Amino acid sequence: MKIRLLPGSNIKLILVEFLLPGMLSENREKFKKIEIKTGEFFSKLGLTPNQYTLISLFFAILAFYFLIKNPSTAKGGDERMFIDIDLILALIFFLLATILDFIDGAVARFTQKATKKGAYLDTISDRYIEGIILLGFLFLPLADFLLPAKVWIFLALFGSFLTTYSKAAAKEKEMVTEELKKGLLGRGERVILIFLAMFLGIFNLSWMLYPIVILAILSNLTAIQRIYLTLK
Repeated sequence: MKIRLLPGSNIKLILVEFLLPGMLSENREKFKKIEIKTGEFFSKLGLTPNQYTLISLFFAILAFYFLIKNPSTAKGGDERMFIDIDLILALIFFLLATILDFIDGAVARFTQKATKKGAYLDTISDRYIEGIILLGFLFLPLADFLLPAKVWIFLALFGSFLTTYSKAAAKEKEMVTEELKKGLLGRGERVILIFLAMFLGIFNLSWMLYPIVILAILSNLTAIQRIYLTLK
């Protein structure tokens, strides 16, 4: 699949690298030049890869804050507009967190400072960011769909974590020689669905649950798929 972008659209290149399905794992080599340019640019700011990782966590916490803000605390004005503004800010900070998660790895590789400790911190940070955002969803008055909204959010969180754990456990128990990266839903796809849920919620809060339902189902199917691949 070829993607054409206008000259000078560096931010778009970063978004493409992070948001297109499957690009972060199996097809990363296609965007190697983007990664090199990104690493070169952000390495000039003087921050270490681990500092970028920690800043991404900070932005995720800010996103969480705007998700859990109680609309009833607004004095006057349209409550619906108040909710929209909070979701817009939450979406912006979540997007910044995900972009920084790409930047930290790009800087580490460009400066040749990639370490096992850094990779470990990055992986833990990824799980925290997903968990923080999904936890924030619990505070929103989402409509039910077949099951209570909170159950879907729990299943999404459980499936996301089990997808990662099934991979780590297979490696730890030496049941695979290479890290399991195959599956219906990688981290890039999970980020897209979380992004989509927040984006739809800006326009109509009742639409927000549908990407969460998809995330809950596909993340658990991915975990089962990885378990099967490990045991077969």
